[in-house]
Amino acid sequence: MSERKVLNKYYPPDFDPSKIPKLKLPKDRQYVVRLMAPFNMRCKTCGEYIYKGKKFNARKETVQSESYLGLPIFRFYIKCTRCLAEITFKTDPENTDYAMEHGATRNFQAEKLLEEEEKRVQKEREDEELNNPMKVLENRTKDSKLEMEVLENLQELKELNQRQAHVDFESMLQQYKDYEEEQKRRAVEEDEQEMKAMLEQAQARRLLEDSDSDEESARPPAKSLPKAKPTDFLQEDSEPQAKKLKVESWERSIGKLSSKAELSGLVATKKKPNHSSPNGAGAQNGPRGSGVSHASQPSGSRPPGTSSLSLLGAYSDSEDSKSD
Repeated sequence: MSERKVLNKYYPPDFDPSKIPKLKLPKDRQYVVRLMAPFNMRCKTCGEYIYKGKKFNARKETVQSESYLGLPIFRFYIKCTRCLAEITFKTDPENTDYAMEHGATRNFQAEKLLEEEEKRVQKEREDEELNNPMKVLENRTKDSKLEMEVLENLQELKELNQRQAHVDFESMLQQYKDYEEEQKRRAVEEDEQEMKAMLEQAQARRLLEDSDSDEESARPPAKSLPKAKPTDFLQEDSEPQAKKLKVESWERSIGKLSSKAELSGLVATKKKPNHSSPNGAGAQNGPRGSGVSHASQPSGSRPPGTSSLSLLGAYSDSEDSKSD
């Protein structure tokens, strides 16, 4: 391994470099190199766009008939990624760029075209001034006028900057703050005035309501209806309205059959002999029956659930009545 690291090789005394055979290669020999597209281009065959920086396996050769200041110019051959058409471009050391030759068109070279146009105009002007002294004087006059205009514009810009430099930004900010405070104060005052007006209106409305309530209190109080209890609907009559109307019309025409005092004075109960026992027990314990129980009751009272007509069976004939 150490023999690979030495700088000086051993040459025998009888070494003759002229005896080493030289490899004869053609001058236009091509090499396969790996490169990237130097600019944006579009294929003329299929219209495919090839962007700058796309990698290709290209063939490289030296251009034999061209050179710039002794520098060789190289040509590169690439193929379109879509239709495999051949595209060639070469180096341009004069402009430190690449020049398109065949198979595609270069895109986005506006800056380069502008520089070429400026160079062309400058060259034409030099050619005109070469044999025409009046043209030289005219061009100098135009240049002087243009220079004066540029100086005037520059002076105006300087004056504008100086004018802006004297502006007191602190005072401007303070004025703006004062203006904002004044606006806020005015808004607060307007709010207070509106609140006062609303309070006055509410107070006037309240006075009118109080006067109306005093007048109403001076009047006699109306009879208040009794408050309904939650269980009142259970005691309401569930009979239909038509039946109620019939009963009312019957009572108005004939009279109401009830146990009032008017009929109780006109009818007398039938008296039955009281068979009392010697010991007086019969006076206390009468026979169990409905007639005795009805007779023992006063004339003005009747058992609940019975009408006045149902009690006529317990009454005596007309001969036993008080009217005889």
